Amino acid sequence: MLALERVSLDLGPNQILSDINLTVSAGESVCLVGPSGCGKTSLLRLASGAVEATSGQVVNSFATTAAVFQEPRLLPWQRMLDNIALGLKARGVGRGERLARARELADRVGLADRYEHFPHELSGGMQQRVALARALAVGADFLLLDEPFSALDVGLRSEAQDLVEQLVVDQGIATLMVTHDLTEALRLAHRVVVISGSPGHVVFEHWVDTPFTERSPAWLYEEAGHLLRQPVVSESFLFHPEPEVA
Repeated sequence: MLALERVSLDLGPNQILSDINLTVSAGESVCLVGPSGCGKTSLLRLASGAVEATSGQVVNSFATTAAVFQEPRLLPWQRMLDNIALGLKARGVGRGERLARARELADRVGLADRYEHFPHELSGGMQQRVALARALAVGADFLLLDEPFSALDVGLRSEAQDLVEQLVVDQGIATLMVTHDLTEALRLAHRVVVISGSPGHVVFEHWVDTPFTERSPAWLYEEAGHLLRQPVVSESFLFHPEPEVA
């Protein structure tokens, strides 16, 4: 599991996160929501080990952690299968074995007819599927997702959410996902964690008990409205303009 215990993070003179307590258990999907600049992505970096906490303790006992970013970050000179197999190549897996694994994952993400395509020949939605397949190729049991669908239009975003539910949630891969979309969080999470403030801190946690198969669009909007009626949640998303000077 992942455990952050009273974690704070300073970058230079600025305190980014303060007194964060957060856990992600095996097979659990946790979504982080909150306003821009509250430290959500910094929290992912702490979870990945890319940065060290200024104080507190971060323990990640998952066997393999992988990440999917806002941009697919594919190698433009490599064909799709080689991009999917990139992590396996870094681990020294032979070409035949890693390409076989890449084909299997390409089929699972709906790209069976794109094996020889370069990234520029794929749509934005397809590129993000490749990025997800690349993360799964290394056998990750914990995925960090940093707004991976924010650049997609509504239709492609819905397809990508379906894919995450099928490949990740249904298979019991733990996830920690950052999103600005409350309905997206409610669709994909077992638990929604609201972070706000400067420095960022956890202000609210919401367990989602409704089965994934019953989370219809109507339910999502109703549940999002219910959450936003919680004063601490609505305050977190409100923009407070500077007063005008007379």
